[in-house]
Amino acid sequence: MADFEGIPFVSTINTTKDGYDPGSRYTTTTLTGLVVAGVLLLSSHFLFRSYQTDKSNYKIPKGPKGLPIIGSFLFLSHYPELTLDKWAKRFGSLYSVWLGKQLVIVISSPDVAKDLMVSNGAICSSRKDMYIKSQTIFAGRGITATPYNDTWRRHRRIANAWLHQKAVDKFTSVFDREATDMVNCLLEASQSGAALVNPQSFAGRCSLNNMLSIVFGVRTASVQDPLVSTALRLGREFMNCTGPVSNLIDFLPLLEYFPSEVRSRGQKLHHDLVETYGGMIERINQCMSLGKEVPDCLASTLLRIREEEELDDLDMAMITSAFMIGGVETTASIMQWFQALIPSYPEIQQRAQEELDSVVGRDRLPDIKDEQHLLYCRAVIKEVERCYNPFWLGTPHATSEDLVYKGQLIPKDTVLVLNTWTIHHDEVRFPEPDKFNPSRYLNDTLTSAQSSNLADANQHDHWMFGAGRRICPAICVAEREIWLAISRMLWSFHMETAPGHAVDLKQYDGLSGRSPVPFKIRLRPRDGNVAKILKGALEKVA
Repeated sequence: MADFEGIPFVSTINTTKDGYDPGSRYTTTTLTGLVVAGVLLLSSHFLFRSYQTDKSNYKIPKGPKGLPIIGSFLFLSHYPELTLDKWAKRFGSLYSVWLGKQLVIVISSPDVAKDLMVSNGAICSSRKDMYIKSQTIFAGRGITATPYNDTWRRHRRIANAWLHQKAVDKFTSVFDREATDMVNCLLEASQSGAALVNPQSFAGRCSLNNMLSIVFGVRTASVQDPLVSTALRLGREFMNCTGPVSNLIDFLPLLEYFPSEVRSRGQKLHHDLVETYGGMIERINQCMSLGKEVPDCLASTLLRIREEEELDDLDMAMITSAFMIGGVETTASIMQWFQALIPSYPEIQQRAQEELDSVVGRDRLPDIKDEQHLLYCRAVIKEVERCYNPFWLGTPHATSEDLVYKGQLIPKDTVLVLNTWTIHHDEVRFPEPDKFNPSRYLNDTLTSAQSSNLADANQHDHWMFGAGRRICPAICVAEREIWLAISRMLWSFHMETAPGHAVDLKQYDGLSGRSPVPFKIRLRPRDGNVAKILKGALEKVA
């Protein structure tokens, strides 16, 4: 790690809650603005619908009618994935929903997903320029939020250089260390099984440290480090402000001109991201200016190529913010769902541990070379990802021109969403879909990255990482992180529920990225050798 001593860390973030309810979707000011704008919106709203449906001989896909002005927005305010699943059963695998003035097409089958997002990827891979996510928070610079343009292409090219397979191999030692450190910290926090523990913050810190190493060449020393709470809070606030149905402003443009809590939150989040991650870039910049050694990381690379790539300070702050938000939320959530889920399935846990003991033994930790031989452990991970995909709707795509698909019109600027909940609960592809059953993946020997490229879309393991040209660029990074963390938790602990501390697997936290609600479990070391092995592994990477 680089020597940052004597260089101030630029951050004035308050790491406690700011007095708002993260689960709140509507505010008095938003609804007041809606009433005031209603009359103005009503005529334009119906003119818009008429224009879209009458502009050709084709009609848009059928779907629920919704309410005047706001469309189906209110019907998606509570467990929206279940409502979308119900509509898929009624209207089919391709149907339309109006959210305010915005036409949204919901994709609920692998075949349609491939046809639109892969085969027609040139048309169906842009992004809607959302007011809160794109314009307010990312200021038009976010990799995942930006429509196709030169800025997006430049930023995506830079990002891919840090996320392809060779880069993943380069950082495997980091993922190895952080997975081991997380398990060791859990062992200490649980007092070797004597105390109950909520493992969520430890999983969050593990994912956070992996991305901090890639992006800034630093790591946090413990879950008490202020940067842990700051970074995890920023990521969760981003998810709650930018979920597909988290605010009306993105779908009723006139609301942009009225004061609202969500707009204020978006503006504050932008400021906090610049303050936190832009401040860390400036810290590295100061080190470089003083001739100090700096780590080989994304931030130092951005500083070296800024003139060549015509990057300003905001470009760099938003690129690194996109990495920190996207790279932490998914992997941390899957680890947390595993931690919440597996104690309720002791027979599945035992089978995975027997496989680990047969392949790895009890004298070392599982590593990346063991993955291909631990088919049941891999199946456990894939089943967690199917059942508890953190993003029940993939990041919305947008059409860049009109498209006629199977006799139905999908107009330009239509938002396309991938309904992963319905796809993952298809009774034909996944018999008894509500049942947690890793055995359904036993014959699947591919990684998720490999599976996403299968010609038969119905054979994809899951759709957690999206599809097509905008598939998550960090899929290989996420897979390796998750594998090392989960396999080592299984190797180290008997994970158990405790009387009076039932784990709720139905409720979840978040409006976009889903995480379990807080819970506590017991972590009993599987034998007296666990602490010794963990200590020895950490000494090797110290």
